[in-house]
Amino acid sequence: MLVGLFKTILYILVFYYAFKFLARLLAPFLIKKAAETIQKKAEQQFGNQQTNGAVKEGETIIDKTPKKGQQGKDTVGEYVDFEEIE
Repeated sequence: MLVGLFKTILYILVFYYAFKFLARLLAPFLIKKAAETIQKKAEQQFGNQQTNGAVKEGETIIDKTPKKGQQGKDTVGEYVDFEEIE
């Protein structure tokens, strides 16, 4: 019974240290791959936002003009008069 307990503790310790050792070896590789994937996604999103034509310095490009019907309303809310209490 005591031998089984020591075997179990030994297996747990061996597994723990093996996992730590492999994590130290593989972690930089996995982090590098994740960073590359994130960078590719960011480049794709940035590339989709770019226009096809070359833009000269100082030139302004307007993609969408605002709708005329959606300008500010005069009646924002109701004004409530109040008195200060001393």
